Order: sequence, then C-alpha cells, then structure tokens
Amino acid sequence: MIQDKKVSFSGVQPSGNLSIGNYLGAIRNFSAFSEQYKCFYCVVDAHAITVRQVPADLRRRTYETLSLYMACGLDPEKNTLYVQSHVPAHAELAWALNCFTMFGELSRMTQFKDKSAKHSDNINAGLFTYPVLMAADILLYQTDVVPVGIDQKQHVELCRDIATRFNNVFPDTFTIPEPIIPKTGMKIMSLVEPTKKMSKSDENTNAVVYILDDRDTIIRKFKRAVTDSDTCVRYAEGKDGINNLMNIYATFTGKTHEEIEREFDGKGYGEFKLAVGEVCADAMQPVQQKFAAYMSDKAYLESVMKKGAEEASYYARKTLSKVHKKLGFVSLR
Repeated sequence: MIQDKKVSFSGVQPSGNLSIGNYLGAIRNFSAFSEQYKCFYCVVDAHAITVRQVPADLRRRTYETLSLYMACGLDPEKNTLYVQSHVPAHAELAWALNCFTMFGELSRMTQFKDKSAKHSDNINAGLFTYPVLMAADILLYQTDVVPVGIDQKQHVELCRDIATRFNNVFPDTFTIPEPIIPKTGMKIMSLVEPTKKMSKSDENTNAVVYILDDRDTIIRKFKRAVTDSDTCVRYAEGKDGINNLMNIYATFTGKTHEEIEREFDGKGYGEFKLAVGEVCADAMQPVQQKFAAYMSDKAYLESVMKKGAEEASYYARKTLSKVHKKLGFVSLR
C-alpha cells in the first residue's frame, strides 16, 4: 500500500471527444475515490496509437483529456494525474508481461475482435497485445482497485490472470487488482442503435452525446433517440432504447427505474426524452465551463503533467526494479 491507503488506477484514451458514456461509466466516479485511495489517473496516449492518429490531434486531445479529468472534479493535489508516455516504465513492464501472457488469452479478447473488424486495414501487433499494456498500467502501481465500465471487465480479469501467473513463478511481486463497476451507468448504449455501446468514435454523431456538446445539441440528440412503438416509459425486456434512456436518467438523477416510471406515468416518450436531454445538459454545463478555463492555460496543464509524471515514475520504478531483479536482469544502479 502507498501512504497507508489502498491504490486505485484508471486511464482514458485521448483518441476522440469523450462521451457521456465515458463520463457516467468512469470519469464522474473517479473523484469519489481520492479520500479512500491513493489514485493514479492516466491519459493513456500509448494505447491510442493502436489506431492511426493525426499527431497534432493526438497532442491536442491529450491536453483536452487532462482538462476534462480536472473539470470533472479530479484535484491534481489529491490525485496523480499524468500522461502514459511520460512514464516509460509502462512500456518496459508491458514487454516483461508479454512473456507471461498466452496467445490464446489475447485472441479471445472481445475488443480486439471488434476493433479488428472496424480497422481491417490495420490489424497490428499493438492492437493484439494492448491488453498486456493495460495490465502493466495497473500492476505498476500495485493497484488494489480499478474503476472501469463493464466492457473493460474482461481486460481486468486478464490482468489478474497475468499477475497471478507471474506471482506463481516469482512470489509476492504484484498486488492482484479488483475491478469496481458502478451499479448505474455501467454501459451507456448508442442513441441510434441501443443494442450497441455508445462509442466516442461512432461515425454517426447522432448516436453519441459528447461531454463538450452544447446544450441545444444534447437535447436534439436525445429527442431523436431511437425508442419503440410503445408509449409507456417502463423498463422491460425488448425496450432497449427506453431502457438506455432510463439508465442515463437514473445515473444523472439518482432515481430508481421504479421512481422514473412513476414520474412519467401517463406521459409520452417525447416528454421523457426532453427531460433526459435537459438533465444531461444541466450536468455538462459546469464541466464545460471548467474545461474551457483549463484549456486556456497550457502552462498550467504542462505543470500538472510534469508533477504527475514525476510522482508516477517514482512508484512505477519501484515495481519495475523489483520485476527486473526477479527476472534476473543485471542492474547498474
């Protein structure tokens, strides 16, 4: 443990405009951990390059993601906020862990199959092995808990398997992390195809609500959300569109599905969709204002990056040195 606290780690890719799925499923929940845990929050830019990036866009989005972290309530004085590529130990540990990861395990990863289908012209080795880099991200800090959306649970389970396999050969090297998945907002679905997860990279912009969308755009997207031929706001099998909207409304308001059903009893889908859009827009407004303030001060953002990288590197090198010693690497330090 670090400073008598258990450790929490999480990371977000700077690969696109973050969605309310990222916000509800992960980022919004991060700030609650800082009192109980020593928290490491990483902008995982190395993960982003498994898909071709425009360099200038990646740099801009790295600043934006850090700004969004802070705009969503992460205090850099209470949390370690940093950029993955600023801490080379992530890549170094990933190579060692690659040698303790089975080919068959990686070939079963659902996200590899999904991304391979989307990027069939660029099925690179990094895309295949990036769950190992994710395991390195987590294990470097002797992480106890990993707050993730349900779609990332498979990767945390693989991380646990890799750590256990390494510990079986070299005992007491890694802490075995536990995933923490929020009960509501676990998986926000597309507004156009509610059987699919909402993706920030969706080509159909009406399918996804971005954290930085203006109020009118947010409300318009929810008004156009796909529902069904029924008119009753109720949570039930086969009502994927309404179920998704109810989950979003529940996560923003803290209300149960039963309370939502009573609130909109006798009211149509139109009124409900407007209410979901308004509660979302209300929640995003203060985030957007803080984001704009942070983005206007590049020097401050870089000072946060530098401070975070120095602190993260201190803890990361301790784990990496232990791994190198156990593997038999010669140290010159």
